[in-house]
Amino acid sequence: MPRKTASRAGRRNPLSLFAEAARTRAERHAPLAARMRPRTLEEFVGQEHLVGEGRVLRRAIDADELPSMVFWGPPGSGKTTLARIIASLTQSHFELVSAVASGVADLRRVVAEASERLGEQGQRTILFIDEIHRFNKAQQDVVLPYVEDGTVTLIGATTENPSFEVISPLLSRSRVFKLEPLTPEQVEGILRTALADEERGLGSMRIEIEDETLSALAKVVGGDARIALNALELAAQTTPPDAGGVRRVTVERVEEALQHRAALYDRAGDWHYDIISAFIKSLRGSDPDAALYWLARMLEGGEDPLFVARRLVILASEDVGLADPQALQVTIAAQQAVHFIGMPEGFFPLAEATIYLATAPKSNSVGSAYGRALEDAQRTLAEPVPLHLRNAPTPLMRNMGHGRDYQYDHAFPGHYSGQEHVPEQLRGRQYYLPGDLGYEERIREWMERLRGQTSE
Repeated sequence: MPRKTASRAGRRNPLSLFAEAARTRAERHAPLAARMRPRTLEEFVGQEHLVGEGRVLRRAIDADELPSMVFWGPPGSGKTTLARIIASLTQSHFELVSAVASGVADLRRVVAEASERLGEQGQRTILFIDEIHRFNKAQQDVVLPYVEDGTVTLIGATTENPSFEVISPLLSRSRVFKLEPLTPEQVEGILRTALADEERGLGSMRIEIEDETLSALAKVVGGDARIALNALELAAQTTPPDAGGVRRVTVERVEEALQHRAALYDRAGDWHYDIISAFIKSLRGSDPDAALYWLARMLEGGEDPLFVARRLVILASEDVGLADPQALQVTIAAQQAVHFIGMPEGFFPLAEATIYLATAPKSNSVGSAYGRALEDAQRTLAEPVPLHLRNAPTPLMRNMGHGRDYQYDHAFPGHYSGQEHVPEQLRGRQYYLPGDLGYEERIREWMERLRGQTSE
């Protein structure tokens, strides 16, 4: 009698079993941050302003009416996790594309499959583009028509300001949601959850760690839960268990696991502009301590020291000016010193110039004076130079009146003649108005004395 075979429906595809086993092994050996990735909104930590009860994104998720959107936030704030949760809650197919590793061909394949899926199964596709700011204009253009006709719902994730990094047509068809860095308290809560979780976390490792150590780790990672979790895992793995099988993770182990964490700074992104802005405003506000802090943040983050030096030179004229004429010399010297000696010792002249500018008297009279002069110059571009001020290198020009009636100032008392040096219609205009701080007080007194001398 022939042997009965199992029905096709009752059999498991060996390839499917293999893939499932491989996926299970991969998950088991994945970093702690990947294993502890939240699976529901209830597990998701932070961003209450977006996904808290009654908030705009939460309402859109609950109503299953999602627009295309861009998640803008720092690393480790939950952009990818939130996108995956949204896909699971809305019964949408989830496609992840990394802008670092993918190109136009990958995008075309994904949108073609999404169109087929929508037509045959009626299932929508969420296209998640991680680091969308790394796609150029042509690559972003590929996605645009499919976002517009609803073939895909786009969720782009970026650490950079989308106003500058995402093309305007795509941005106009998307909602931008700003994710904030996690607070130290939130990061500490995530770490405690990982320590207690025996299935996905470190609960089975019998770890003991002091509250102060856990709190310090949560504070030093700058709101990046991924760094905190992976540092905690490495510290635990490299701490041998004692005789009782307990791993006592110390602050030294945590520091060793962290090593030298890269500063949260991007020389081409928002942090670059925000931190240099804070640095300049601290200098202008005569706050040397804050200025030194932002200087250290920039240099620690790998900023070009000559970029900092250039900004110091500009500020020396823009915000200190003639209240302390030495400021420009100090900053030029700092620029030359940094160029000469390089880093890391270059922080010395930069810090010296920073302290000098922050503690110098302030005046914006140079820029203000130039602005007033520029306004008149643009209005009188066709106005001829007065004859007495014109150059007269030839007899013909002298016969035409060039240089006639020019008063040689050194021939007058105080080396000042009081003659006019501007076109007739601008006589009496004053552009430079000295302040009353530092060296400018002396300038103001001197100019008042000269002008008083000619009015007597």
